[in-house]
Formats: sequence, structure tokens, C-alpha cells
Amino acid sequence: MNKHSVTELFEVWNQALQTNEPKQIASLYAEDAILLPTVSKQVRHSHAEIEDYFLHFLAKGPNGELVESNVRVFDELAINSGIYEFSFKDGTNVAARFTFVYQNQGNEWKIIEHHSSQMPA
Repeated sequence: MNKHSVTELFEVWNQALQTNEPKQIASLYAEDAILLPTVSKQVRHSHAEIEDYFLHFLAKGPNGELVESNVRVFDELAINSGIYEFSFKDGTNVAARFTFVYQNQGNEWKIIEHHSSQMPA
């Protein structure tokens, strides 16, 4: 895995958002992944909880774009952290800090940790 490939994993995730299918997004996360989402106070610990979060998030029509990406690769782990911005179908935008931690599981890189928090005003 190289830095460019890790950045491409974000694009795969963002494209999954465009499908409007929470199950497809959740499939990118490991079974024991943790999601600390931007617009929910609940930490998500399972595919069912992750799907529930995205069911509500997708209703807003999000489209993400990387503003700053900092990639580090360590054998079977890769980390991408920085800033992304989402535009929504109502015309609003929100910038957030993010960290994706990926783990190589077999021949697939799965998200094992995803933290996202809105940028302070």
C-alpha cells in the first residue's frame, strides 16, 4: 500500500456515499470498526450502528472532498487524517477534521477507525 492508494480509499468511500446505500458504506468498515461521526453523539460499534448513522447522513445528500490529506503507512495499517468538506443537496457546506485508520484484512483494506469532527467556528 502506498500513499496514493490510501487516498484512493477515501474516493471509494465517497463514491459509496453517492450510492445512497448505507449497507454499501458499512461494508467498507471492518466488523469491529469504530465510527466517531460528525453529526451524532453516539459512537458506532457495529455495521448495524454504522448503517443507522449513514441512513440519516445520506438523507442530506452529502458529497465529500479532501481539503488536506496526511497519509502514513505502517505494514498492515494505514492512516489518512486531515480536513474534508461536504457539500449537501440543500446548498450548505461543512468542513470537518477526519482520521481514517485502515487495516489490511486478507486482500482488502477495511476502515477500522473513523473519527470526524466539525471544524470549530
